[in-house]
Parts: sequence; structure tokens; C-alpha cells
Amino acid sequence: MTNPAPTTTTAPPAGVDALIEAVLAGEHGPLPSGLTATSVFWIHHGTRLAGGDTTYLNQYVLVRLGGAFGGCAFEAGEIDPAICRDSSGAPLDVLLREAPRPLRIAALDAYLAFRHPHRDSAAEPVTLPAGTPEVRARARDAAIAGLLDIDRGAAVGLIGVVNPLVAAIRERGGAPLPCDFNLRTTQWGDPVTTDMHEVLERADAVVATGMTLSNGSFDTILDRCRTRGIPLVVYAQSGSAVARAFLGAGVTALSAEPFPFSQFSADPTILYRYRTAAPA
Repeated sequence: MTNPAPTTTTAPPAGVDALIEAVLAGEHGPLPSGLTATSVFWIHHGTRLAGGDTTYLNQYVLVRLGGAFGGCAFEAGEIDPAICRDSSGAPLDVLLREAPRPLRIAALDAYLAFRHPHRDSAAEPVTLPAGTPEVRARARDAAIAGLLDIDRGAAVGLIGVVNPLVAAIRERGGAPLPCDFNLRTTQWGDPVTTDMHEVLERADAVVATGMTLSNGSFDTILDRCRTRGIPLVVYAQSGSAVARAFLGAGVTALSAEPFPFSQFSADPTILYRYRTAAPA
């Protein structure tokens, strides 16, 4: 089943900066200069799943625009909490032009989600069950791995490592090639490289986190997967509506999880899966 992104009259963006410029020019809807970021806030939390030895430390900056939220993870120390005071109530175009990159991505995400909410799209909604963090993480990562259409033994580049997703890729028949800036081994002792380019050359398919939008590596991943003609699956809490803009233009599938994210609830929550035709 194919779950297309909302249709637009504009050509697919070449990269994230080009998408921002198109939004600023009014090519995707109302001019951002006429919209206000009602609220800018951030969340800093840590998680250690039962049975694991890794503590995941995550920071998110979030933007509220009307009935939509946009979010983006960032590295520790990259922005300061004062940005919430300084940016709340700012015109959206100011954030898109002048803010630090994670806040620019969150503002862009809020705009695109405001224009086309995931809940109103043709995406496949997947309900994550109520339960412990471990139960919910396994269900989420199984849903992500379910977007892979691969032969058994295929090398799957995993850019942005979480242990349950490593396990889910193996259960899908893939051989993970984990890459992360902050981890050195997986829970099972698999080496984790920091060399994204090596992974992109070896992989038969790539699964990348929305965090790549924040650190600026998304365009490189997108371009290499386009050039090599290999599938690119994005799993996005960060910039889920931003990644959606590249469906069919390098991104072949997307697991979109808009705020509030699954780790902040023990109740059932929904993520949205999009698929396009695989590259030739």
C-alpha cells in the first residue's frame, strides 16, 4: 500500500535549505511572516531501558503553531534554555531565517504539520500499545523495521542507533550497519561506527533518524541514497513533517511520530507510516 504525502504544485525540494526557502517564498502555503510561534519550549530527558546498559540522553526544542507542534532533537549545549523566552511569540519567518538550526527545523516542521497534519493524511496510522517503555519501544521499532522491503541478509545502514531498532532490523532479516556519534557498541557488542560515509557506501538500504535533519547530515544521506538508488527509510520524531516533504524524492518510507512522542506516555499513541514505490 502506498501512502503519499500531501500533494503540492511545487517541485520536490533538493534539500532542507531549499525547502525552507520555498516555504519563506509562500510556495507551500501562507507566508510565514503572517504566522506566530505561539510557544517555544524544550525537553531534556534520559532513558535507560530494562536489560540495557545505555542511557539515552535527548534534548528537543519544540514550536507550537496553531493546532500543530514541530520538534527537533539537538546535541547537548547546542542551544540554551533562554531561547524559549526569546523565541516564544516570534514571527515564524524570523525563526526560519535566523534561529539556530534545530529551532529552524522545529519551526519548519510546525509549519508543514500546520498545513497538513499527519492525522488528516493518507498515512497508515499505527497504534502503539499501552505499557512499559520497553513494550512501547519494541512496538515502535518493529513498526519502523516493517517499512523495510529487503532480502534476507541485506546490509541495512542504521544512522542513529537505538538498541530495539537494531533487534527489529535483525528480526526483519537485515544485517545492521550501526552508525552513531554518541555510541560505541550496541547492547550486544556490535561495533558502532561514526563514519556515515562508509555505511552509505556498503548499505543495501538505509534507515536514518530525524536527528539527521538537526545535525545537517540529512541532505548528504538523501543525495547518496538517490545516487545509489537504494531505499531510504526515515524514522522521525524530529522533523517528521519535514522528512515527509522528501517522500518520493529520495525518501522511500517514513515513520512519522509527531509530538507528544511515545516515550512521554504509557497510554496508546499513534505513529504514521508512509510508503512510496521503491527506487528502480
